[in-house]
Amino acid sequence: MKNDVVVNDHVVIPEQELEITTSRAGGPGGQHVNKTDSRITVRWNVYATMALNETQKARVIQNLQSQLTTEGDVMVHNSQSRSQLDNKEAALANLAALVRKALLVPKRRKPTQASRSAKAARVDEKKHRGGIKQMRNKKVTYD
Repeated sequence: MKNDVVVNDHVVIPEQELEITTSRAGGPGGQHVNKTDSRITVRWNVYATMALNETQKARVIQNLQSQLTTEGDVMVHNSQSRSQLDNKEAALANLAALVRKALLVPKRRKPTQASRSAKAARVDEKKHRGGIKQMRNKKVTYD
């Protein structure tokens, strides 16, 4: 309950479905980095989740297919902070944002056409520009 990931008003990923592991973070930090496990990895299986219905699962699998493992896991890593707790909160927030973005349904485009007056205005502008360019080409003769 404490680590449940709230994706949106309708989707909450329960803590039981998340596998949270720690490891040593790389990069600068001196001795501290060598002795603390501050990097957090959150693993969530999309195929086995009960948080999503079938259409939501299909949408998430479609949109995140390049980030899924062969077992259907989404993995989020975070090692920004020296604090394990801060990294855990950030990793869970990143997972929520990732799933939220994957669940978005794109708006359907309503096909429209330019009005007759807009088409006429475009053609008139093209003729005007063409006329200006024609004027530049005229050879001037002096008698």
